[in-house]
Amino acid sequence: MRRLTLVGVTGLALLAGVAAAQDAGGTHASAVDFYHGVAVRDPYRWLEDGQDPAVKAWVAAQNARSRAYLDGLPDRAGIAGALTWIEAHRSVAFGGIEQAGGRLFAFESVPGAQQPRLVAMPLAGPQAADPAAATVVLDPLKLAGDGSVTIDWFVPSPDGSLVAVSLSANGSEDGTLHVFEVATGREVEPPVAHVQYPTAGGSLAWTADGKGYWYTRFPGDEAPESERHFNQSAWFHRLGAPHADDVPVLGARDGVPRTGEIFLSNPEGAGRALASVQLGDGGAWQHFLLGEAGAEKAIGYDAGVKAATLARDGTIYGIAMKDSPNGAVVRFDPGKAEPAVLVPAGELALLTGAGERAIVRAGDSLWFAAIDGGPTRLLRVPLAGGAPETVATPPVSTVSELLPLPGGDVLYKVRSYLQPSAVMRWDAAARTSVATPLAMTTAVDLSGYAVSRLVARSRDGTAVPVTLIEAKGARHDGTMPTLLYGYGGFGISSSPTLVSPMAMVWLKAGGAWAIANIRGGGEYGERWHRDGMLTAKQNGFDDFAAAAALLKARGVTGTAHLALMGGSNGGLLMGATLTQHPDIARAVLSQVGIYDMLRVELDPNGSFNVSEYGSVKDPAQFRALYAYSPLQHVRAGVRYPAVLLTTGDNDGRVNPMHSRKFAAALQDAARASGNRAPVLLRTSAKAGHGMGSSLDEQVALTADGEAFLFAQLGMRLQPVH
Repeated sequence: MRRLTLVGVTGLALLAGVAAAQDAGGTHASAVDFYHGVAVRDPYRWLEDGQDPAVKAWVAAQNARSRAYLDGLPDRAGIAGALTWIEAHRSVAFGGIEQAGGRLFAFESVPGAQQPRLVAMPLAGPQAADPAAATVVLDPLKLAGDGSVTIDWFVPSPDGSLVAVSLSANGSEDGTLHVFEVATGREVEPPVAHVQYPTAGGSLAWTADGKGYWYTRFPGDEAPESERHFNQSAWFHRLGAPHADDVPVLGARDGVPRTGEIFLSNPEGAGRALASVQLGDGGAWQHFLLGEAGAEKAIGYDAGVKAATLARDGTIYGIAMKDSPNGAVVRFDPGKAEPAVLVPAGELALLTGAGERAIVRAGDSLWFAAIDGGPTRLLRVPLAGGAPETVATPPVSTVSELLPLPGGDVLYKVRSYLQPSAVMRWDAAARTSVATPLAMTTAVDLSGYAVSRLVARSRDGTAVPVTLIEAKGARHDGTMPTLLYGYGGFGISSSPTLVSPMAMVWLKAGGAWAIANIRGGGEYGERWHRDGMLTAKQNGFDDFAAAAALLKARGVTGTAHLALMGGSNGGLLMGATLTQHPDIARAVLSQVGIYDMLRVELDPNGSFNVSEYGSVKDPAQFRALYAYSPLQHVRAGVRYPAVLLTTGDNDGRVNPMHSRKFAAALQDAARASGNRAPVLLRTSAKAGHGMGSSLDEQVALTADGEAFLFAQLGMRLQPVH
């Protein structure tokens, strides 16, 4: 979704027509759309065109109004200072770890740096996985000192001599592929544009000899603007050859849909690469084996395989949902159509993150993880199958970034709410896990806080996990300032991870931090996801309201002391919650949210979201979308909570027009009701959906949001050290 292009309303065949009328203010035309015989009025259609001078002037006025309010808050500058101090007084952090040629490659986030950089360090020997031995491979700050350029992803060649990198600017996620020599930093061949967009991401896999690679690409300037964010395909490139000679190996001709999302991998240096293709953001998966000239379908949609890995001998191991939404571990042998079941589906759901190493092979074992309401467990099983062995990890923690190493060892990251992340190494010879030097530290003392796992009951009786983080011995008299966070979409789980700098500031100021594991996420696997998507989306909103009610019933907080926060799909959650329950909380912070569910699919990434949300073209899905779409449920005369909406001009995942239209509707409602609670819109010209934002941009955004909530809940900043 790079630059978003709005398709005209007539692009939906089901719309019978568009009528123009004057809105109440008499300034801008109001549209009326017809969906399956239902007329829906849209007074804010004029705010959709972000290039319109009138819209630009409106956004500038909104920003000026918001800045005047936010800059006048007593703790805004102090919160920014506290966030900056927390960032400056932590250790170096590492993520996205890969191994090749006897070295580990990783993103290195240096305290105070505007962007993470790419580094390499020894894999074995006395300085194995030692940050002190890390050397810089690529620092994006050398490309743009203001932090406007970021590394989207990287893939080292098998011998570790080269590294392929996608770079994008200003949070756009519009990636250009570069190949650098690791030893010198020299770029070895011309770059390739548009290998990644926010719609489907991007990826790359090297050949076993490191002399070529498969990579994703989107249509270039030869395609109409409306099609450049769709039809992702995979190409093969031989190093040293002109990119004009690259060969398309996987695309529409092979059954990749217009909204297909391609994830490439070749972890063991097989003769071919594995391409895992998802239908949109929430749809089914199919898998292909790629050669240098074409593709062969290896696993079809009907197998229900969501995560897979390719072994050197051509065997594919995967997690299949065909017979159970909890997933079974299966093996596809070359030449055999039906898989062998290695681990039958059990009571716990297996993790199947898109584009992640959800299942890996190391030595004589397969490694994967199971999730239970948010926290996860690490499991291993012999290649021949059998009962999985649980590898000991801390309670209420998350395991991620599984990385097989030569000799059967495995690296993995462990995260929890009150302990910084640590990278562990499974020693295959000793059959135990040991700590590596890749452990993060923070200067903020969190020893005085505790984590509780609670259960709320949703409207239909479903048990919904809620995590509460608060000071030990906190009084539950209904007055503690509490922030409740939720997401609930795309099978993405809100799992344990070290509380953010924002949460640290919040806790130190005497507040409580809560996370609701609502349906639509993956906290109980695919069934939890399915129960909160498409026409069942309302379940997630009910779950979130139940979590808020639980916190009040237990005396943790009350309406006057409760704030809500969510972003992206979580922004939709904020919009639906405040329009359905306007008296649920005192304040709402909603970031890069989706608010007009009847228009979302007209944008490129919205088309990819159809498999998750549904389409207005389908009568039943339209009824569900219309029933909860936040924009259409703002009512004049209703007193809504104080609201801060944030967005970025370069957001290719959620069109900023959603925030503009929703802000205008809420502001009109506030005027009609005489409600003096502020409704603010903050739009950044240097940000997108949040990916790739500079540290300064992140601090400024977080400080604005937290200062807003502090002011609404009557909180005052306290020292964080």
